[in-house]
Order: sequence, then structure tokens, then C-alpha cells
Amino acid sequence: AENNPGLLHHQLDAIAAAAEKSGNQPWVMAPMIATAQEAESFAAQARSRGLTPGVMIEVPAAALLAERILEHVDFLSLRTNARGQYVIAADRQDGRLADLLDPWQPALLDLVAACARAGREAGKPVGVCGEAAADPRLAAVLVGLGVSTLSMAAAAVPEVWAGLAGRSRAECEELAASVLSATGPDEARARA
Repeated sequence: AENNPGLLHHQLDAIAAAAEKSGNQPWVMAPMIATAQEAESFAAQARSRGLTPGVMIEVPAAALLAERILEHVDFLSLRTNARGQYVIAADRQDGRLADLLDPWQPALLDLVAACARAGREAGKPVGVCGEAAADPRLAAVLVGLGVSTLSMAAAAVPEVWAGLAGRSRAECEELAASVLSATGPDEARARA
């Protein structure tokens, strides 16, 4: 949007027009936000059109600034696949680096925990979308970290629901604490 600010304006205008016609109140997310100032600018543009603004947490800078970003937006969403490639500095297109993009990587889970903590403190939702949310064991860990919503393909919902239905929040929190102390993804997965 920085290189083509008109594009963002046109997109937000189109969403606002559709919202007005449908009577719905859509939530909109800005991708690739890295600073609180970018979040503030996006939020102002979205709110001026009657839209509810949020940020897609993809880069480590945004995760580290989650508390400040949440001063401006109403929600956060963490995209696990994209976030992994930036946190671990591994190209998703290079199959040789697949192990580094494992959603069980401790650094990734630490950033999820930090964002969830910021969301709890601000009283605002923090969601996770992508393959991490669709993994029943990892979904329980994410809930234990304080993630408030999980977004996944419809086919994954029954298995994730069944896995979560059999655990209390306290059990999920204990599981998350255990996983966070793991030294690598294999150990984290084994603890779950």
C-alpha cells in the first residue's frame, strides 16, 4: 500500500460499500504491518469508513509490538505459515528448509504467547489461522497460550473440536507451559 496508497483506499471503499448494502459490519486486516504507526494509519482509514480494523501479525516486529499495535486496532490474527518464514528466515518455497518452518518451533510459539498476552491485557481477540490451528494437539497449546479464535479449513474442524472438547482450559494452559519450555519442535510435539 505504501507504493500504491490508492489501492488500499479503493479496497476499503469497496468493502465499506458492500457492508452498507449488506448491513454487515466487516472486520478488515492489514497485512505486513511492522510498526504501531502503520497500524494507527490503517485503523484510522478503516474506522473512517465504518469498518473494524485489525492487523495480521506476520513479521517479528509486529509481534514484539503487539501491545502498542492493539492500542490502535480491535484484533490481531497470526498467520502461522508466513510468520514462520520471517521469524526463522526460511524460504517457504525451499523444501530443504521445511523443518525450520515447523509450527512447533519454540520461537514461533513464544511470539504467539506474547501476542495472546497482549490481547488478554487489552481485552481484544487474538486469533491464529493456518495449519497450526488445524492441528488438534497444537490447537490445545494455542488455547493454553491464550489465543481466542482458531481459523482453519472446514475439514479440520471436527477433529480440532473433539480434541478441545476433551480438555479444560487449565489443562490447555499446563500443556502450553510445558511446550514453551521445550528446546525444539520435536520435543514440543512430544510433550503435547
